Amino acid sequence: MSDEKKINIKPKRQDFEEIYFSGNQGSLFLSPDTRGKTFTLIIIALILGILFFFKNDLSKEKFGILYFVSFLFLLTAVFLSVSVNKVSRWKKQVSSYLTKLENCKIYEVVFDQQFFTVNIDGEKETSEWKDFQAFEINGEYIALEGKYSYMFPKKSMSGSDFSVLKKMIESQLK
Repeated sequence: MSDEKKINIKPKRQDFEEIYFSGNQGSLFLSPDTRGKTFTLIIIALILGILFFFKNDLSKEKFGILYFVSFLFLLTAVFLSVSVNKVSRWKKQVSSYLTKLENCKIYEVVFDQQFFTVNIDGEKETSEWKDFQAFEINGEYIALEGKYSYMFPKKSMSGSDFSVLKKMIESQLK
């Protein structure tokens, strides 16, 4: 006797975007990954600007400070550009995934005591519960991380389905 449960997800792009892009995560310069680098670059740029303004007052012995701060500026700019590129690629992947979800006819989650399967228009991804390393459950969504990673907004399913999925995940991934 199988105790398999099936939950139909009604994917609305806005529900997913609210979660994926919360807290400036989609911002190229103010996301959690780039915020510190952006402010560091601005501060170094200000210091460099001040040094250039007063460069005629620097002695030849202290002129190395200008070169050092210029090097720091370039180094920080490179680190920022790498982080911006990373955020940009992530945004592109999320957008592509959301377009796929937006256009799908079937989006369902099927699970029992051993397996967890996600079916998106016939493309099934099946995992054993032990394949998941981490999960996060809050009032807005359920997220699973492992062999495959998933995020299910509460708004995209009924309250009872959300509760059933939450209980199963908590019991399987203690």
